[in-house]
Amino acid sequence: MYTLALGPQWLSPDYLISHFGLIGILVIVFAESGLFAFLPGDSLLFTAGLLVADGQYIKQPLWLVCTLIVAAAIIGDQVGYMIGKFFGPKLFNRPKSKLFKRENLDKAHEFMDKHGPKAIVLARFVPIIRTFAPMVAGAGTMKYRTFLTYNIIGGIGWGAGVTIAGYWLGQIEFIKTNVEPILVGIVLISVIPVVFEVLKARKESKASAGAGAEAVADGSAPQAPGTRGRHAKR
Repeated sequence: MYTLALGPQWLSPDYLISHFGLIGILVIVFAESGLFAFLPGDSLLFTAGLLVADGQYIKQPLWLVCTLIVAAAIIGDQVGYMIGKFFGPKLFNRPKSKLFKRENLDKAHEFMDKHGPKAIVLARFVPIIRTFAPMVAGAGTMKYRTFLTYNIIGGIGWGAGVTIAGYWLGQIEFIKTNVEPILVGIVLISVIPVVFEVLKARKESKASAGAGAEAVADGSAPQAPGTRGRHAKR
């Protein structure tokens, strides 16, 4: 069995699969798609493909495993969309919340506006983002039919794509003997977009703050209504 030394043991793919089998995979995929972030989605699917190839712990055929995983991913996103639609404004309007802040909703809307509906597909391959994307779509103005279409495309591309990649690559001897570093690499690569977005947001925030400070220094910052008149009288 394969061991991934990242995070707590109960969240490692090998622990989940060895204890809960295919049912455990489906529960994690469903939950990460629309309920809880910080779950091992990518590495879990890749490991599932490896174990299907080995016939260990997962005895079901590849087509059935992929079909069930895709279904769990699509249904999970549907739940996330409904949560966003009915509870979005309340969730994202909590000043003390670190995750459901209004600014996170606004940034997600900007991401949706920039990439359009395909953002639902792209989000599938980015940890954490894939959890909140359906909520944002539901809380925003994306039509349900549009969301459903791209949800299905993303669910197939991610759920079946990563699992099949693990299945075929798992038959290569080099992959078999270097599974752990490969899984670590998958996790790190999937986190890169998140790190990039965080650094980009910090850079833009600093640039905005610097521009505001310069505006105040040269007197070009906008004054509050009535302020100019009071200064003139003095």
